[in-house]
Amino acid sequence: MIFQLINIVKPLVQKLPLPESHSFVARTYRTPNFEVGWHQHIEYELILFTEGSGQSFIGNHVGEFDTGDIYLLGSGLPHTFQKRHSELITSAMVVQFREDCWGNDFFSTPECFALRNLLQASAAGLKIMGKALSHLQPLIVALETATGFRRVSLLLECLEILAESSEYMPVSTQTIRQLNAKDQANIDRVFQYTIDHFKEPISLSDVAGVACMSIPAFCAYFKRSTKKTYMDFLHEVRIGFACSLLTDTYKQVPEICYDSGYNTLANFHQQFLKLKGLTPLQFRKQCQTKLALPQNNIHIL
Repeated sequence: MIFQLINIVKPLVQKLPLPESHSFVARTYRTPNFEVGWHQHIEYELILFTEGSGQSFIGNHVGEFDTGDIYLLGSGLPHTFQKRHSELITSAMVVQFREDCWGNDFFSTPECFALRNLLQASAAGLKIMGKALSHLQPLIVALETATGFRRVSLLLECLEILAESSEYMPVSTQTIRQLNAKDQANIDRVFQYTIDHFKEPISLSDVAGVACMSIPAFCAYFKRSTKKTYMDFLHEVRIGFACSLLTDTYKQVPEICYDSGYNTLANFHQQFLKLKGLTPLQFRKQCQTKLALPQNNIHIL
């Protein structure tokens, strides 16, 4: 599961080992086997984070994940999950299955109408919400050691819970299906470059060069392809990283500002307030207050 994705023109197409006795993959990946760069695969992915936290990159979405979070990712949707800092131990229970894992027509049957709609919705990447989280967690964990038909029934139960409850939120507004192969390769190359270098100064000239375009052509192309400007995307990555430093470290705001790729405190505060609706210090205080309250957290076994 460890991949180096430097100087590539498209996300790694991951090929998963599948034992003859299994129709889908269900296993835990823990640091250092958790660390996977920008990649995609034909399989759908149901992922439960059992340790750690960090940033989620799904399609054109930049967000944050924490222990206990669950996502359902569609077939071919590029993604990566980056832990908050290099020393952090992170792990996830990963279930990956093909649409034809139980036969070419299984999800086309009338009884699977709701499941089929769920899989179609997962093309945008789904973050699971509400009561579905507590229902799904023990089922996903149980999949790793289940054998025989119990594995199949557990996965179907997970999908049924999601399909019937609709307790999920689409996270990406751009999926791989909306772009041709050449355009997708250009966007993927820019995404990976940004993930690798966001702590450094990045100019439009830099990323236009990565995409082999002029600056005006790149700006129009990126906005058309991802439904956001490149600078908006870059700010999302940087502010997401800053949030992790505010919650996980005792660093002062000026230091966090520069560690996150900003040159001035004024710009850092402006972008932080725009994206989070709070100042950095207000955000830190809010997180500390939440951590101090009694939590009804679900324990990952």
